[in-house]
Amino acid sequence: MPTAAADPIAGSFYYLTNFERALAWIAERYDDLLDDGERAFLEVFLNDDARLPKASRALLVRMLMRKGTLFRTGRLAYAEIGCSVAAAAPLAALGWIDADAAVSLDELFALATRPELARMFAAAPALKGARKAEWLEALRAQHAAPRRYREWDGETSEAALRVLVAPLCERFRLMFFGNLHQDWSEFVLADLGVFQYERVAFAQSSRAFQQREDVDAYLALSACREALELTGAEALEPLLEAVDAIDTRDNAWLALRRAKLLFAIGHHAERRHDWDAALRVYERCAWPGARHRRMRVLERAGRDEAALALALQAAAEPESEEEQQRLARIVPRLQRRLGLHAPKLAGARAAQRGLLELPCPAEPIAVEYAVRDHLSTDDAPVHYVENALINSLFGLLCWEPIFAAVPGAFFHPFQRGPADLHAPNFRVRRATQFDACFAQLDSDAWRATILRHFETKAGLQSPFVFWGMLTPGLLTLALDCLPAVHLKLWFERLLADIRANRSGLPDLIRFWPRERRYELIEVKGPGDRLQDNQIRWLDYCMQHDMPVRVLDLRWSDGIDTARHAGSGDSGNVARSGEATSTEAA
Repeated sequence: MPTAAADPIAGSFYYLTNFERALAWIAERYDDLLDDGERAFLEVFLNDDARLPKASRALLVRMLMRKGTLFRTGRLAYAEIGCSVAAAAPLAALGWIDADAAVSLDELFALATRPELARMFAAAPALKGARKAEWLEALRAQHAAPRRYREWDGETSEAALRVLVAPLCERFRLMFFGNLHQDWSEFVLADLGVFQYERVAFAQSSRAFQQREDVDAYLALSACREALELTGAEALEPLLEAVDAIDTRDNAWLALRRAKLLFAIGHHAERRHDWDAALRVYERCAWPGARHRRMRVLERAGRDEAALALALQAAAEPESEEEQQRLARIVPRLQRRLGLHAPKLAGARAAQRGLLELPCPAEPIAVEYAVRDHLSTDDAPVHYVENALINSLFGLLCWEPIFAAVPGAFFHPFQRGPADLHAPNFRVRRATQFDACFAQLDSDAWRATILRHFETKAGLQSPFVFWGMLTPGLLTLALDCLPAVHLKLWFERLLADIRANRSGLPDLIRFWPRERRYELIEVKGPGDRLQDNQIRWLDYCMQHDMPVRVLDLRWSDGIDTARHAGSGDSGNVARSGEATSTEAA
């Protein structure tokens, strides 16, 4: 959240109003999941008779919206609140904050500036040229005991405020949003029009969690992930024991999050070459790709026979196109290494490939842009669209099923998409609506639907539509030149595995408006190669006789080719052209 000086609505209590709206929402929908302490907090904060002074409530929310739980009173300056010390007193009386908290040396170094620290520790001057962290380390042995802030700094009357109800309010935030990557700033960003969301008429009973244990499990999983990311989990066993203690058997959504965490732990063990630990983790992990990682770990550990047995088992029933593609490489390799006959397995079709030589530009430019600018003409314009165009057309045609009020899909007003977007039954739960959308592709109705949603839904957050890229001119070309039969095939593949297939589409699209035809072009710069998801999309397009090719770019003078390499980023069109807040939970 912005500070007081940069506040876009300075002097107002907009943030307090929004926080109270969220608390009222929680009180209404989650009362059966709250304990006595949480109900007491809501009662005091929301009840007019028991209500705290407005300035006190506002100060608490201001602190909750800032990073950390420890703040100097001198840095809590808000015009609408006034004196932070006075506003803090009622909060301290309730035990919600410590209004004169003891501060450790590490916390002091986070709160104070270097000049202030130099004044406080004048008798123990900073190490010459030392970084702040090195200075802190040098002082630790002499200053182990925490002190109040004014005891550290004898020249100030400031106090440090510690927010004691932060964990309780974090729990409320999780219950409201259903995740921890969104925060209370979503309200003001929506009020300012930075992000706009589709209004979904979900039921009053719709909510992210159905029992208190689900909230506990989510928080426990988040704590384990944070431990993995912050500490590197040097000792994996305690972390695995903590994950094993989290029961997600009755919640498929949380079970998926647990599987993703186990996959990350397994990958961490791989990076440390701890093959036994990696195998133990992957064997109990249901995250897509875990079985392939087991094969790779067995192979790297020199256990080729076990790796081949697992690979052949997987080949009998591949979990996805991605695994099938990887098996086509690993099985023959293992068979050759074991001295077995390795029959050539059918691989992906080789796409038509061409070579384009251009003079090396004076200024750095991505190879996709260089090829686009070279090929584009008035009669045959070329656009750099990568994954954005096909995803956007799908999102516009299928807007209704994507934002259908299916139970458990939407539970607060700030969702970019449904919470079950990547669930295996995502399409099944909306089968009737998706079938109706796809049926439009058998007539001319699809054009009107896409154009209507382009007009009426403009700017609304979507997991598929890239508003910054999709101009009226590009949309017109796409509707005129892309056959409905091809759109249907693309959309079917996208919907079959959204997580895997929403990326990997070719970089460029070339239109011939007079002839109502198109061509997809994947651009590769010097030293670049096709990625697996790109190979799968190219193969799919060739299977269905779609015009697609790969174009290798070479600089004719061979100068400084590294400066002009491809972006290598399957999402850069999306990120540069789309205002997004968060992914679906």
